Amino acid sequence: MRFWEIDFFRGCAVITMVIYHLLYDLYAFGSLQIELFRGFWKGFQIATASTFLFVAGVSLFLSYSRLLVKGALPSFSKYLKRGLTILGWGMVITLFTYVTLGEWYVRFGILHCIGVSVIIGYGFLLAPDNTSVVLGSALCFLGGALLSSRTFSFSFLLPLGFAPQGFKTIDYFPLFPWLGMILLGIAFGKHFYRGYRRQFSLPNWETTVAVRALSFLGKHSLTVYLLHQPVLIILLFLLGFIKLPL
Repeated sequence: MRFWEIDFFRGCAVITMVIYHLLYDLYAFGSLQIELFRGFWKGFQIATASTFLFVAGVSLFLSYSRLLVKGALPSFSKYLKRGLTILGWGMVITLFTYVTLGEWYVRFGILHCIGVSVIIGYGFLLAPDNTSVVLGSALCFLGGALLSSRTFSFSFLLPLGFAPQGFKTIDYFPLFPWLGMILLGIAFGKHFYRGYRRQFSLPNWETTVAVRALSFLGKHSLTVYLLHQPVLIILLFLLGFIKLPL
C-alpha cells in the first residue's frame, strides 16, 4: 500500500524542478534575462528543494514503518545500501559536470545530500520523536546562517555547509540545513503516519487524472531527475531557443 499524497507532492516538486531548470538553461545559454538567484525565483527553488527533502524524510519513515508492521526489523544495511546507491548517482553527476562544466561542477548536490541523509536518518528512525524535530529545526537555522555567509575557507567541510568565499557550483545542498528538512520529514511521518496508518482523513482523489499523473512522476522522481536536464537541453536546441557550443 502506498499513500498517494506522498507521491503526489513529490510529483509536484518534480514539476517545479523542471520549470526552474528550464528557466536556468535558458538563462545559462543567454536566451533569457531573468533573476533566478534572489527574490521570487530563489524562493521558488528553495520551496522545491524543501518539498523534495521533506517528502524524502517522510518516505524514509514509511519504508521503516511498513517493515515493522509486517513483523520485520529493518536493518541498517538496507538503508546503507539505499543511501550509497543514491550517493553513487550523485557521484555520476559530479563526474559528468566536472567534464562538461569545469569549475561549476557539482561537489555536493541534492542526490549527495539525500544519499548521506538516508544513512544518517536511520538513527533518527529509532530515536524519540522530539529528537528529529529539535535537531532538524536547529540544522535548518544553522544551515541558513552558513549559506548566507561566505567567509569560511574550510573546503573539506563543504558537505556540511562551510563553503569558501567565491565558491561556484550549479547545485549545492549541504547537510546544514538540508538534512534538517529530512529530519523534519521523519518527525512528520512518525506523528501523522504512525503504525503505517494515515492519522488523518483525506478525500479520495487518487483516481483523478491530475493526481495519477503527478503521482506517477513522484514514483519515478530519481529517473526524471537524472534525465530531465539532457532532455530539456536537447529540446531547447532542436526548437531553436539555445545554441550549443561546437
